[in-house]
Amino acid sequence: MTILFEVILPVFIVIGFGYLVAWRRMFNEVAVDGLMRFAQNFAVPVLLFVNVARLDMAENFSIGMWVAFYSGAFASYFIGWGLALYWLKRSPEDAVAIGFCCLFSNSLLLGIPIMERAYGAEALAGNVAIIAIHSPLLYTFGITMMEVTRARGQSLSAGRIAMRALSGVLHTPLIIGILCGVAMNLLMQAGLVMPEGFWAAAEMMARAALPAALFGLGGVLYRYRPEGDGKAIAVCCLASLLVHPTITWSLGQLFQLPVGPLRSAVITASMAPGVNAYLFASIYGAAKRVAATTVLVSTVLSILSIWFWISVLP
Repeated sequence: MTILFEVILPVFIVIGFGYLVAWRRMFNEVAVDGLMRFAQNFAVPVLLFVNVARLDMAENFSIGMWVAFYSGAFASYFIGWGLALYWLKRSPEDAVAIGFCCLFSNSLLLGIPIMERAYGAEALAGNVAIIAIHSPLLYTFGITMMEVTRARGQSLSAGRIAMRALSGVLHTPLIIGILCGVAMNLLMQAGLVMPEGFWAAAEMMARAALPAALFGLGGVLYRYRPEGDGKAIAVCCLASLLVHPTITWSLGQLFQLPVGPLRSAVITASMAPGVNAYLFASIYGAAKRVAATTVLVSTVLSILSIWFWISVLP
């Protein structure tokens, strides 16, 4: 119970506070959108920039951790995609969007604060290593799958599909923050020294990122009424909250991952699909109700998933 009250609930109380003030019309949709735009387009990219710039890549980039985490993620995608297409008889575009809900964990807005409260700020290196390729890899995969699905019958070349996917990824603020962090990391290894004032300003922005994003996430979740296909929502919740962390934990045991990378991989895998899952569905106009409701329902259910895995992990 200590884990629940001291680690998990504080994060969800902030989300709940955002939900409450949006519900009571004390923070309207325009204000919520503005806060989320600040968090996602500016504060969170700066947070990623700071963490990636200072990350010891040689020490914290664990191939075994990546393989364990992303094997679970892609397995969840294909389970969701296959069940949506062949069992639920959804359209091919809907199946891709539903698969993306199963694939894309809320690694940043939930994963980072939960990990920090559970194991301390020094334990975030593995999470940052996962996040460094999370959005680039999964967005590239999701956009490519959707573009290939939509291109059937349009005789588009593979090169054109690839350029569409690459363009979509490189215009994402989170990706820009990560790439700038990688560039700064390499420059610092080459001898560049940035003034303390620069880092002080960056850290001020970074400290604002998670509280703003969590509060705004609560306001965004208020819009997502529980509706849509119950079976599809159940598939998304089971794949993201059960299949993904179970596969990640099993492979982590097989690879004999050290405690730190194992914690980062499994805790991140146990997170609910993020708002990005809904944004992806919205961009393509596919399975939007399912994605929106999944984000809301799975975020609530993830309290149990996170509690279980923190209790199990060393």
